[in-house]
Amino acid sequence: MTTASDPSYPDHWEADVVLRDGGTARIRPITTDDAGRLVSFYEQVSDESKYYRFFAPYPRLSDRDVHRFTHHDYVDRVGLAATIGGEFIATVRYDRIGADGRSATGPSDEAEVAFLVQDAHQGRGVASALLEHIGAVARERGIRRFAAEVLPANSKMIKVFTDAGYQQKRSFEDGSVHLTLDLEPTAESLAVQRAREQRAEARSVQRLLSPGSVAVIGVSRSLAGVGAAALRNLRDSGFHGHLYAVNEAVTRDLLDGVRAYPTLGAVGAPVDLAVIAVPADRVPDAVAACGEHGVQGLVVLSAGYGESGPEGMARQRELVRQVRSYGMRLIGPNAFGVINTAPEVELNASLAPAPAPARGRVGLFTQSGAIGIALLSGLLRRGEGLSSFVSAGNRADVSGNDILQYWYDDEATDVALMYLETLGNPRKFTRLARRTAAVKPVVVAKGGRHTPAGHVVPGTRLPEATVSELLRQAGVIRVDTVTELVDVGLLLASQPVPAGPRVAILGNSESLGVLTYDACLTEGLRPLPPLDLTTAASPEDFRTAVSAALASPDTDAVVVTAIPWVSEHALADDLAEALRAAAAAHPGKPVAVVHVELGALAEALSAATAPTATTDLADALPATLPTPATALAALGSGSASEAGPAAEAVPASAAVPATEAVPATAAAPFRPEPTSEGAGSAAVPAPGTARIPSYPAAERAVKAVAEAVRYGQWRRGVAEVGQVPEFEDIDESGAAGQLSRLLAGVGEEEAATLDDPDARELLARYGIRVLSTLPAPSADAAVRAARVLGYPVALKTTAPHLRHRADLGGVRLDLTTEAELRRSYEELTHALGKPQELLPVVQSMVPRGVDTVIRSVIDPAAGAVLSFGLSGVASELLGDTAHRLVPATDKDAASLIRSIRTAPLLFGWRGSDPVDTPALEELLLRLSRLVDDHPEVVGVALEPVVVATEGLSVLSATVRVAHPPARGDLGPRTLPSY
Repeated sequence: MTTASDPSYPDHWEADVVLRDGGTARIRPITTDDAGRLVSFYEQVSDESKYYRFFAPYPRLSDRDVHRFTHHDYVDRVGLAATIGGEFIATVRYDRIGADGRSATGPSDEAEVAFLVQDAHQGRGVASALLEHIGAVARERGIRRFAAEVLPANSKMIKVFTDAGYQQKRSFEDGSVHLTLDLEPTAESLAVQRAREQRAEARSVQRLLSPGSVAVIGVSRSLAGVGAAALRNLRDSGFHGHLYAVNEAVTRDLLDGVRAYPTLGAVGAPVDLAVIAVPADRVPDAVAACGEHGVQGLVVLSAGYGESGPEGMARQRELVRQVRSYGMRLIGPNAFGVINTAPEVELNASLAPAPAPARGRVGLFTQSGAIGIALLSGLLRRGEGLSSFVSAGNRADVSGNDILQYWYDDEATDVALMYLETLGNPRKFTRLARRTAAVKPVVVAKGGRHTPAGHVVPGTRLPEATVSELLRQAGVIRVDTVTELVDVGLLLASQPVPAGPRVAILGNSESLGVLTYDACLTEGLRPLPPLDLTTAASPEDFRTAVSAALASPDTDAVVVTAIPWVSEHALADDLAEALRAAAAAHPGKPVAVVHVELGALAEALSAATAPTATTDLADALPATLPTPATALAALGSGSASEAGPAAEAVPASAAVPATEAVPATAAAPFRPEPTSEGAGSAAVPAPGTARIPSYPAAERAVKAVAEAVRYGQWRRGVAEVGQVPEFEDIDESGAAGQLSRLLAGVGEEEAATLDDPDARELLARYGIRVLSTLPAPSADAAVRAARVLGYPVALKTTAPHLRHRADLGGVRLDLTTEAELRRSYEELTHALGKPQELLPVVQSMVPRGVDTVIRSVIDPAAGAVLSFGLSGVASELLGDTAHRLVPATDKDAASLIRSIRTAPLLFGWRGSDPVDTPALEELLLRLSRLVDDHPEVVGVALEPVVVATEGLSVLSATVRVAHPPARGDLGPRTLPSY
């Protein structure tokens, strides 16, 4: 029998999961080493639960029971345990059974399953998580059905089975409920799984952001350093819960006015969140103390982990393992912290000093503390507040995916802003982003074009333009700079989403209006001719013009341009009030303002009429984080005269990564100076006061409007949900069996290219027919092949350097006689090389049409991707290729073939006959299904695909296969492992 150290131990079944209440547990196979844990676990289970499990009083396990429940072959008998702190809290076991219900003595695809959950952990969703994982294990071992006997009074366990979403049968026999579950995933079971995942992960983030008590571990007695800064910010933010300071050398009851203790255990009260600010070598002791005390989550500010090299990465992995072993979640390490401005919480467990930022409707997530400072500063200066802020540093545990789960149904967040360097689980990110974007905007600036230190997620193999396109298909508003992140976020947070691309432009500068008009055309908008109000225009003239533009049925958005009057400051407040009044009278359309050297106007537009609350954003910031000047420079802010359009933005890829060290020193305080974008004020408009975003350059305002327009178009498009069609002729099980055989000799980390016969057979199982080819190593062999296929035929080379290169003379078409074939063979070999070098083949001729290429690849930063383009120069030289995420719907397939620039060639360009695009769409959908159903298929290239007026022909296919990852996005719920 196996132990965890044996080679046969299935370690890929190990997983960390988030439970219903937001805590975590470890699921792993039970081994022979677990006898003591099993006995201890069973002793803590109530007599009632034991009765439900064994259908009779069963006070203790016999030695035989313990042996049976800890010895498994991991094929016919499998046991899994859910553990916290290394101890069992629940178990599940299956035994393969035959048709008679007894242990199977031959092949069988059915197993009996049984659960036991410790009473203290019932109601946390442990059994549901175990059912997902034992079901995945069973499918892997060839089991297709579970059978279970449950006492009628055991309603909780019956509900676990009935709520799982699997197809099932239910009967009442011999005083018990007999349940049979078909383990094949269904749309309902997947929906149930993802709904549970969302609730659990959102709850885990909520526990971090809304604690009832916080302890800061590592507060120096001198009140200097990161720990003291975090404590001060928590205290000054007005946190509504209990606050404690922990320092092992503390000699007094209070530190900076907060109750202080030498150890966490001495607190004597529950602690929900711990902020750890001690050197990295002391963090394990702090984590252990938190776990023993029952802390729910950690924010680790300490540096010295993945960002510092291989040794630090090993330390980071051990940190995650230790944190999760206690059922906790972790933000960090090397984190900047978290903020929650909810009035019932008012938490600032970060290095951003209280009381910044103000309460608002924007959620902000960053992987970089430096970029977090820049974004907080930019939002602050321009009058926007936050609902929540998470700067996750190395994001070893809690990631952007978790935050998206929280924001999805967070009523306090209307717009989600994210600065990301990697996507973590890309397939999950696009899935969550698509769902979240359907209810609120998700704006992402993505840096880290290459894998940064501190992250173990591989970079993408796709061009940046392709990644951006795929994110946009998921509804993500992808921007290139952190400046644009703020610009777009401000517009979406304060203005309605435009109903279309028609933009009215008006203002008191004809030249600025023309610049705005040009910018609109560049962004693909439909601007109306600019309305010049002349430099003599008064605030009332602006109000009248804006009101008319907003009331017009011919406009979807309004951009106002303004240059200074002689007495700018005297009129700025009046103009701001006039614009707000016009916007308030017509609230259905967005308004943006472009101003030149009108800092007072920007301040008036963003600020409330009530007294403002200024904030020192950099009080107690770590010295190695950027200074205010560099943080603002990274944001790309400043007056129009200081930074023109060409200099105003720093690309997200050039931003400081999320791996800055956090030393135990604090920088001197600073106060942001007012710029033409807005004042250094945390004020937000009073209730009922319309806030209008303003920009110091026309390009920036128009870019924000254009992104809002494109987002609105996407929102309207997703209302018409596409379908992933079912094809009755697909042989999914046959394909799975074939792939299993083909991968038998392939290494775990290797990929293999299938031979032509195997590739044809696999594709044919999904209704994709590849035209037959016959080898022609000699002229006589070519003639024999032509006789088999029938004239006319094509003669082509298949050598890698000549494949698909008709321009080099490696293809001869429409050969109707033996003489033509022999002559072409001689010309081919004479011009290009010997037959053994050219690898010539003979193929039947097909109806002429448009040559296209269809590919599918698994990209580490985007997941499964389906690509389409015209074969040859258009796609290879000009990059005219379109992409969609897998699984593609019928709507995706239709839009895919129409989105390339050369698409008119498919639809009758210059009087040619339109080709059979429905057949092309069906081929795309069949390939998408193949890749989605079988993650072993890591690459497919169909080239060329000749699309005729009726039907199409796939002339060549290349298929690459590899062992799939142990856990994918379609598998059971699991946290990423590091």
